[in-house]
Amino acid sequence: MSVQKTREISRSEKKVVRAAGRKKPSKRDRRRHLLKLGIGLSAVGVISAAAGALLAFSLSATPLRQSKLTPEEAAIFGNDAIATQNLKLPSLTRPVNIIIVGTKVLSSDVDRPLEESGYDSLVDSFEGLSDTLLLLRFDPKSERVTLLSIPRDTRVEIEGHGVAKINDANFIGGPALTAKTVSNLLEGIPIDRYVRLNVQGVEKLIDALGGVRVNVPKDMKYTDNTQHLYIDLKKGEQVLNGDQALQFLRFRHDEYGDLGRVQRQQMLLRAAIDQLLKPSVVVRIPKILKVIQSHLDTNLSVEELVALSGFTAQTDRSQVEMLVLPGDFNGDGRHGISYWLPDSRGIERMLAQSFDQGYSEVETRSPENLNIAIQDSTGEPGAARAFAAKLSEAGYPNVYIDRDWHEELNVTRIVAQKGDRASAEAMKKTLGLGEIRVESTGVLTSDLTIQLGKDWLETDKSHNGFVNQKSNRDSQDRG
Repeated sequence: MSVQKTREISRSEKKVVRAAGRKKPSKRDRRRHLLKLGIGLSAVGVISAAAGALLAFSLSATPLRQSKLTPEEAAIFGNDAIATQNLKLPSLTRPVNIIIVGTKVLSSDVDRPLEESGYDSLVDSFEGLSDTLLLLRFDPKSERVTLLSIPRDTRVEIEGHGVAKINDANFIGGPALTAKTVSNLLEGIPIDRYVRLNVQGVEKLIDALGGVRVNVPKDMKYTDNTQHLYIDLKKGEQVLNGDQALQFLRFRHDEYGDLGRVQRQQMLLRAAIDQLLKPSVVVRIPKILKVIQSHLDTNLSVEELVALSGFTAQTDRSQVEMLVLPGDFNGDGRHGISYWLPDSRGIERMLAQSFDQGYSEVETRSPENLNIAIQDSTGEPGAARAFAAKLSEAGYPNVYIDRDWHEELNVTRIVAQKGDRASAEAMKKTLGLGEIRVESTGVLTSDLTIQLGKDWLETDKSHNGFVNQKSNRDSQDRG
């Protein structure tokens, strides 16, 4: 027998051995694989359609830029390429930081009267105070998208204008001064590009997407006839159109104030991303592009937009982080201007954890130093108390039960409220359940928020936890 023949037999035998030792995939595994494959193909379809439409509507380098930047202002964003064109679609070549500026502020939200603010806040414009300010990082190295919400009341030093709220920067100096102010706030982090979107554009974009599905946490009702502001939303899961989405975003009459708005922004953004990646959105791309052309100002090129869209579409949802600038309010605003005061140590830690900026070594916090809030979504009496006891046994002493979560969850969420993914992963490993979300939709005062799902009921049932407690209470009630 030849050496070649022997090798062929050896390979064949190995295949048989591997096949014999391989577990036959279950129906659930096959369905999961098909789902991932379907999502992947859908994402490719959406990206390809978007790329074709974008390339068709303009061959200009930056067709969506509506602001005239001086050479000095343009230099703030640098000239380094962020995407490359290959035989397929454009792709990112390096990590990219982009500021997103949402403009148009109602007079009721402005601390100064019209004659002092200098612009009509009810007219669509890119030039007014910023109502929303985000920093997005797209990192092909870590395969992660990070979104940092910067409260509009953040106290900053605006170059040449002294101390002010950060939402003044766009009104004073447009995207360039906003980028410089954000960079100075975040220890000199480079800002590569900008996107400005007026609020009417947000409304029309949501309509062009066909609406977004959101679980409204509570009834929201507020009327201000002088400002043409009418908010009337009912609690529960529903598809919001553009006008309703704006109501959801602009409501601020609760105990969390501007921070509550930031949380709702993050909820709506996640819902919009999910909607954007659905296969059905392909037929809506012409409408979406029409809205973008009218209501968006950016120095991103077509090639860069396609590269960013492709990267986002292929990023696993668990790798999308949503953070809030570390800080705290200076008071209730009754005795002076109300500011969000940045926490320099917290910013330093956040930049190291999520923006690859500053210190490379991230401090790991011990369980006894973490504040943990529990929000129950199961509606099962005793479930949250049993979970708190479980955490205490596992070495997490600082645990408290907060108000119930507003939607029923099948899978428990471990929300890293302040961006501490390492602590969330350690807790998941200890508990053996849950999914991690790095976002700021949990309890504001917590480090980790546990939004308890049905998977805990099954886990605790197998350990004779709250089920036995409930049975004992039922027996006592019958007795």
